[in-house]
Amino acid sequence: MSELKNDCYLRALLKQPVDCTPVWMMRQAGRYLPEYRATRGVAGDFMSLCKNAELASEVTLQPLKRFPLDAAILFSDILTIPDAMGLGLYFEAGEGPKFSHPITCKADVERIGIPDPEGELQYVMNAVRQIRHDLQGEVPLIGFSGSPWTLATYMVEGGSSKAFTKIKKMMYAEPQTLHLLLDKLADSVIEYLNAQIKAGAQAVMVFDTWGGVLTPRDYNEFSLRYMHKIVDGLIRENDGRRVPVTLFTKNGGMWLEQIAATGCDAIGLDWTIDISDAKRRVGDKVALQGNMDPSVLYAQPERIRQEVATILEGFGDTGTGHVFNLGHGIHLDVPPENAGVFVDAVHELSKPYHK
Repeated sequence: MSELKNDCYLRALLKQPVDCTPVWMMRQAGRYLPEYRATRGVAGDFMSLCKNAELASEVTLQPLKRFPLDAAILFSDILTIPDAMGLGLYFEAGEGPKFSHPITCKADVERIGIPDPEGELQYVMNAVRQIRHDLQGEVPLIGFSGSPWTLATYMVEGGSSKAFTKIKKMMYAEPQTLHLLLDKLADSVIEYLNAQIKAGAQAVMVFDTWGGVLTPRDYNEFSLRYMHKIVDGLIRENDGRRVPVTLFTKNGGMWLEQIAATGCDAIGLDWTIDISDAKRRVGDKVALQGNMDPSVLYAQPERIRQEVATILEGFGDTGTGHVFNLGHGIHLDVPPENAGVFVDAVHELSKPYHK
């Protein structure tokens, strides 16, 4: 494995000094880029693109050819684990992911096994190995997974949901069934992320997209508890380096102290919390990632720069321990040149904070 030419992202996650604030974007390889749409056309469909290591690597590197980003993130999907459990993942145009065989009862949960990362999920590990090779040590590679709670919502609802009635019905009427499912998912995520680390991922992130739909008590019991289990089970040193782990709960700003207590290295923030408030609450315990509203990228360049400046000022002049990012994924109709303005603004405007 080649030495890293730019390890600014890893250093910031570990609260070590950097010359400027590192930046990457959630969904940075994706539909807002015409070159991505062309490659996806070659692959045929989304999952075929995920399962072709060369093409998955190509789209992972596409944004890095356009913008001086400080990290690459594996091109994959959070639903690879439930798919490998035999739930029959498919995508309907305009409707997002769906499962042919959703989880409806305890017998369904008992039937599913923990997927072998180098078996049913080997295509993901092949992509990680290919991307690491193709990156040539330019920037670190981030591996990721969905959180157990978030994966369970799709598995029980049978796809996307607005009200989450099926999973909440299970949570309140049959909590032991849901705990059994979440425990299996936590074990699966641990194996999956550790395999990504062994294959070459240099940092990992857990996306808890739907943790924010829970009450504070239920969040602790059904979401955070299982992310804590994952943090405890992860490989934290590989290739002579610390492997940082970031936890991101969308709409989780009220629970930062509890998330920080899991032993993660960093917390991802969405845009619904002021970063200065988040910093005050977690102190030096963890690094923070975030947290610009992705819709700011629709604005004129000066407005984008102004928002970047405001967030940098909010984090303050300690400077270390901040990875700049959007508060969620980049929207598919954002002009790519606006993303370029954003990335350049972070590097330029953050320098004074790192003297």
